Parts: sequence; structure tokens; C-alpha cells
Amino acid sequence: MSTFSAPDGTELAYHVFGDGPPLICIPGGPMRASEYLGDLGGLSTHRQLIMLDVRGTGESATPQDVASYRCDRLVDDVEALREHLGLDRMDLLAHSAGANLAALYVGRHPERVGRLVLVTPSVMAVGIAIPGELRLETARLRRDEPWFPAAYAALEAVAADRATAESFQAIAPFFYGRWDDTAQAHHAAQEAQRNDEAAAVFGGEGAFDPEATRAAFARFASPVLLLGGEGDLNPPPRTLAEFAGIFPNAQAVVQPGAGHFPWLHDADRFVTATAAFLR
Repeated sequence: MSTFSAPDGTELAYHVFGDGPPLICIPGGPMRASEYLGDLGGLSTHRQLIMLDVRGTGESATPQDVASYRCDRLVDDVEALREHLGLDRMDLLAHSAGANLAALYVGRHPERVGRLVLVTPSVMAVGIAIPGELRLETARLRRDEPWFPAAYAALEAVAADRATAESFQAIAPFFYGRWDDTAQAHHAAQEAQRNDEAAAVFGGEGAFDPEATRAAFARFASPVLLLGGEGDLNPPPRTLAEFAGIFPNAQAVVQPGAGHFPWLHDADRFVTATAAFLR
């Protein structure tokens, strides 16, 4: 673990895996420690992964100002990491909710980003709506799984805006390509790795300006890879393609059989696709 200081003096941590050109990695959650990313299925054999623990998560310190957890406020932390590493430009990978932070960073510092990889990205920052029926349609790809009936009933409750805490727990299998021991342990670790107080602030009022972010992406000429899972609900493949269409130089890749964490489902396929793009 290494550390650096954010502009407000908060000590932030990052973890380094592998050798080669650096790849800055922003975790999702939102506000989940980078530990859950592992080494992204072995991507560290191709690139040096710089895994940021966002403030208030993992080994990073808790800030004095709780409002600094808001996504747009976190952009300065990413910029401080770039400066700390002495990089003029950096390749950037973000997963899930971390894609919102990457989006705002690109909007503010487009000249600092080389290649951009968005893995199963959240679409909050660009204001794309995901209809409940599209999530249900995607979920039905898993209809032959033994856990499907209970999980699908819970998802119907979520889509109808009548979900309980138990509903959100019950839909967990949909986020994994296989609901095996590895997936269940990965999911169970989430509670200890996520800062719920910070997550409640992350997407608060004023965090996002979708129109401005879309305009910034339309001007962003660097190569972009959006990698999703065939069975992912956040975002489904159709939404991933819509997101890719905002950029002038983007490709959308859908990993067969994968869910929200594609490096867990088929590490070789995930690493091959991502490493080929980052060459």
C-alpha cells in the first residue's frame, strides 16, 4: 500500500499489482474499497494496476467534510493521484459506479486521459434511463437457474418500486455469471468493504450534469472500451451500446455469460479483451 494527500489533506491509499505501463483503476460500489477488484482476473500480467481506495474506503482516511464524498468532489482526488504518480497522461479503468467518477474526470481533464475502459458502467452521469422491463428481460436469460424463481420475484418488486431490503439481497445472483461459492463469498464481502454513509452522498443533488457530461464525451477523441456482461442488469447490453454511442471513438464489448463482475466469470476472456484494447 502507498499513500498520497488529497487537496484537502485527506490521506488516500492505493495498491499496486503487477508491472508494465500503469493503469489507474477506480472501484465502484459506490464507495467500495478496491479490494473487491482483486487484480482484475490477472490483468496485472499485462499492466501495472494502480487501485485507488476512494476516500473513506479501504486503507484511505475518512475526510473531515462528509460532503466531499459527492462524486464531483472526488475528481480532485483522482487528479491528485495522477500528479502524485508523475503521469502527464494516464490510461484509466473504472468499474460500475466508478464510471461516474471517471466520466466527471474526463469532463474536467480530457487531456490527461489516454485510453478509457469502462467495465459494466453505471449510467448515472450520462442520464441514461434503464427501463424495468429491460432489466427483467435480461434477467430472464437465467430462467433455468435453480435460484431464478425467488430472485426474479424480488427483481419484479424492485422494478415496480416496491422492494424491501430483502429484495435487494435476493437479486444478488443476477450480478454474477455463476452463483457459486466464489460469487457468494465476493458478494458477502461487500458489506464490510462499502462505506454506506459515503455512498448516500456520492450521487447527491448537484453531483451530475448529464447534458454537460454527454457534450464532453462527444468531444473526447481518445479510444474508449465499454465492456459489459451478457446477463448484467446494470447496464444491460442494449444500454451499454447506447452509452458507447455517445463517444466518437468507442467500442462496446459484451462478454458472454458474464454478469456485473466479468473478470470473475471468465478471467481469460476478460483479460484478453481488455489487454488487447490497452496495447
